[in-house]
Amino acid sequence: MTPPPNPSPPNEKKLRFVSFAMHAARGLVRDQTTRRQTMFWVVLAAVLMLFGGATFLTPWLDPKVRPGWFMLYWLACAWITVTAVLLALLDLLLVRAQARVEKRSLTQKVAAAPKADDAD
Repeated sequence: MTPPPNPSPPNEKKLRFVSFAMHAARGLVRDQTTRRQTMFWVVLAAVLMLFGGATFLTPWLDPKVRPGWFMLYWLACAWITVTAVLLALLDLLLVRAQARVEKRSLTQKVAAAPKADDAD
């Protein structure tokens, strides 16, 4: 009789959900292209949710008939909208910081460059 197989090796570290989420969020925030693509999709989702909730989902989201679904749907829409706004603010701050660093670098390069004689 053979023993049952061990589901995970003893030295292998199990991936934790919180750790994975933190690393994914860091990667999302640090890369400008990924951050802007995420902002696009989040804004698109918020607009589609707003449109859908205001038009064809209105009977399903009637607050008098289904108050729970109404609250859940609009809280999710608000959550997505706040996420888009926070990503946009982060992007604005990072772009401004990058511009400040580049301006400082350019100022130092111009100050260090040899000056031509204007006495010609």
